[in-house]
Amino acid sequence: MLLVTGITGHTGRYFLQELINNKYGDPIRCIVRKTSNTSLLDSSGLNIEKVVGDLNDKELIERAMVGVDVVMHIYNIHHSPTIVEAAIKNNVKRVILVHTTGIYSKYKNASQEYKNVEEKVLALTKDSRCPTKITILRPTMIYGDLCDRNMSKFIKMVDKLRIMPIIAGGNNFIQPVNARDLGKMFYIVLTSPDKTVGKVFDLSGDRPIKMIDVFKLISKELNKKTIFVSIPLGLGVFMAKVLKVLALGKIDYIEKVQRMGEDRSYSHDDATEELGYNPMSFEEGIRIEVQEYIKHKTNSKNKNGAII
Repeated sequence: MLLVTGITGHTGRYFLQELINNKYGDPIRCIVRKTSNTSLLDSSGLNIEKVVGDLNDKELIERAMVGVDVVMHIYNIHHSPTIVEAAIKNNVKRVILVHTTGIYSKYKNASQEYKNVEEKVLALTKDSRCPTKITILRPTMIYGDLCDRNMSKFIKMVDKLRIMPIIAGGNNFIQPVNARDLGKMFYIVLTSPDKTVGKVFDLSGDRPIKMIDVFKLISKELNKKTIFVSIPLGLGVFMAKVLKVLALGKIDYIEKVQRMGEDRSYSHDDATEELGYNPMSFEEGIRIEVQEYIKHKTNSKNKNGAII
């Protein structure tokens, strides 16, 4: 039996689609929240059992592990130690953990918590007698449709602003990965234990791209004329600190601003060589997402009775 967390989330939905496309035959148990939209699960035609609950409930996780052979943990890196502990307790053979390339950040607050999680996981499974073997997947910035938390925000910003501030001229490199490519890779890893057990794979987009070029591509796809104004990194950090003080600590964008000046591009050569990973170009991926945004915006205007 396969146990999946996060299957109704942004990336999880594309993994589910791969399970459907490949007519996955083994039984699947999915941990979902009461508020989750499970319509695709219900109409999938797969042998799916839903467990309604919260991953903060350790007893629920342990109950869900009974009879499980493989775990695909997509939802939230911070639950990984608990997931692995429960898997070991129930003699689960494999656990595939979806983590993040944020572990490589030079800023301690951004990376240290991820390092701590992976250290705990590795400590739990370091004994050669441990029945559970793990695989760690580290995606870069994930995008793909309006449900993502990254490019969808950038698209809205470019659409609304004619003059747009860019930290440090947007000269830092990023390497966003499309959720569609991740869904495919999750399935490949699931069905390739001999090639993936005990290994770590970074899953990045097709190639590095400068942040400024990301915004320019979005502007082009929106058919907008956008003026980009460079904001010094130090000034951006200062403004973030002021905002944090004014918000009494409730809003803290300091490290997010700092990372806007940090290169976040990582090689996926190992995944390509061993698993045939071949992600789509960012140009293709952002075109799909911008078109979805335009369609959604048009439909919203129609529903509100606006004149187009």
